[in-house]
Amino acid sequence: MMMEVLIAEKRGFCFGVEHAIEMAQRLLDEGKEVYSLGPLIHNSHVVKRLSDNGLQVVESLDQIGLFTCSCPENPSKPTPTVLIRSHGCRPEIMEQIMQRGLELADATCILVKKAQKLVKQLFDQGYQVIIVGDPNHPEVQGVVGYAPNVVVVAGPEDVRTMSQKGKIAVISQTTYSAEDFGKIVGLIAMKGFEEIKVVNTICRETSRRQASAVELCKQVDVMFVLGSHHSANTAELAQLCKRNGVMTYHLQGWDEFEPQYVEGKSIAGVTAGASTPDWIIQEFVERLANIK
Repeated sequence: MMMEVLIAEKRGFCFGVEHAIEMAQRLLDEGKEVYSLGPLIHNSHVVKRLSDNGLQVVESLDQIGLFTCSCPENPSKPTPTVLIRSHGCRPEIMEQIMQRGLELADATCILVKKAQKLVKQLFDQGYQVIIVGDPNHPEVQGVVGYAPNVVVVAGPEDVRTMSQKGKIAVISQTTYSAEDFGKIVGLIAMKGFEEIKVVNTICRETSRRQASAVELCKQVDVMFVLGSHHSANTAELAQLCKRNGVMTYHLQGWDEFEPQYVEGKSIAGVTAGASTPDWIIQEFVERLANIK
């Protein structure tokens, strides 16, 4: 008997990721010398394909080196282009790019940009800004640069140590679980702040993928969530599926699959994070469906 495989209605690439990849490929097609400040998206397969086409991934501007447009030794050499990845960056990084005479190409997701602007606006209105999310995630590391002393709350334990003074504004990492964000906001509300303003900055596409995954969990014996182990939204999907009572495996692709994952199972569900390309999903589904 063949394995029955069901696929989540909402899965895979979001518009922010598609925009970043299209921008990178267009710049490369134009013959530009393109550097991505950190991995463009959290998917090693996609990053490798772009790297094979000429995209160079660096972790700091110092790896690109100082550059001036007036280069007498090689005046025809193109000005290096620094591509800001979909997660965004701190504002001073963009300033440094311009100061060094480098070209700036900004592939920051529009929803991340919205969060960045919102942080500044809230601070200007007199709020202490709180962002609920992973302090080590590049999106969060970038967003906190748009106002002084932004506080990052990673979980309930951070709420317990928060000061209870003044008025605060709470936003979320765009890929955070809506369910978990609600719980954190509830805990903050119990702290007794003078004023709390909550702005929902969670990406709708993230919420739709989560809702679609939960619905699929009700119909299957085992769930496979495809995407990078460094992808926050993919990890959230996997945790959400586990909390809904189904055996769940977070895999980057078919090469991480083990036959014992489906022993005794007849119906499998597949979903994928926002940085996972269709070809990885398709390959996984086809191979899984052929298991007897």
